[in-house]
Amino acid sequence: MKRVHSAEVKKATLDRLEERGVTVEKIAEIVHRMQSPYNENLTMESCIESVLAVLEKRELQHAILVGVELDMLAEKKSLSEPLQSLVEEDEGLFGCDETLALGSVLGYGSIAVTTFGYLDKHKVGLIEDLDTKKKGPIHTFLDDLVASIAASAASRLAHRIRDEEESIQDQPTG
Repeated sequence: MKRVHSAEVKKATLDRLEERGVTVEKIAEIVHRMQSPYNENLTMESCIESVLAVLEKRELQHAILVGVELDMLAEKKSLSEPLQSLVEEDEGLFGCDETLALGSVLGYGSIAVTTFGYLDKHKVGLIEDLDTKKKGPIHTFLDDLVASIAASAASRLAHRIRDEEESIQDQPTG
């Protein structure tokens, strides 16, 4: 049995995202939109860095690979029924897509969880473009996974910014 190196998994993850039209920059735009009301000095560079850090997590990489694979199999009509129809139609009561994505968010705390819920409901930015209900390629899992990445990166940024503010306050004055 072959042991898969983490570098191979990371590369496959980034390749799958790119093949499906998802870029780090597009996810970072969502992160910026979610966090800029709380930090007027927030840069796209910080958002990109946070997205890249989140994408380092193996569990998220695995979730992306599984979800994208299921989307692609549904496009090829290679899933058995009734799963084929559930994924192809992004059936409203089929919650496996959200469940897979939510699992990746949980490690980033309540900000990530609530942001994920908001993004899932309001379909912000790239997430709206990926929404399967608009016909075209099937992204039943991918839209939720992108929301998961963005929510986790936004939460990570919120906590980092607070840590930076506190470290400045804790420095001795003059």
